[in-house]
Amino acid sequence: MKRRIVLCALAFAAGAFAISGLTGPTATPAEAQSAKQERDLENTLYLDLKDGRVTIELKPDLAPNHVARIKELTREGFYDGVVFHRVIDGFMAQTGDPTGTGRGGSDKPDLDAEFSNANHGRGAVSMARAQNPNSANSQFFIVFDDASFLDGQYTVWGQVVDGMEHVDAITRGEPPADPDKIIKMQVAADAEG
Repeated sequence: MKRRIVLCALAFAAGAFAISGLTGPTATPAEAQSAKQERDLENTLYLDLKDGRVTIELKPDLAPNHVARIKELTREGFYDGVVFHRVIDGFMAQTGDPTGTGRGGSDKPDLDAEFSNANHGRGAVSMARAQNPNSANSQFFIVFDDASFLDGQYTVWGQVVDGMEHVDAITRGEPPADPDKIIKMQVAADAEG
């Protein structure tokens, strides 16, 4: 009986290894990340800025309702042309308000919080909100440096996995005198080339 359990465990592990998309134990972390992104284009965003493309890995396991909202608004073209209205050096760049004032949002209902223990470290993408924890709508921010004091208080729904240097180049200000904008945001599964 023990032998059968061990063989089943080994077969399961081999199957899981094959499913992971890795070809062997020599796959590098970068290759593993690349394989994961290729498999999950539905949960990857492309954020095109003036200096280049930013790739964001969505985290539906942490915040399924927030990820669904971001993808819904993205597919509607809601974010295209929206400015970064609040950009604080060493902290974060905030966008997602079509009025550019920080007071606006979409016409969809606000979302209930999906707080987690996810870290607001460099490249974390999190939902902005008012004082009410259940007031997130369309605005979000990308963290420049460690902002772990926000952990458990704001909903992390993504992580920048490529192009963070383009986020670093966003013009600072509250609001910036000449704000940068999102040129185009799209779900990778929908992207043309």
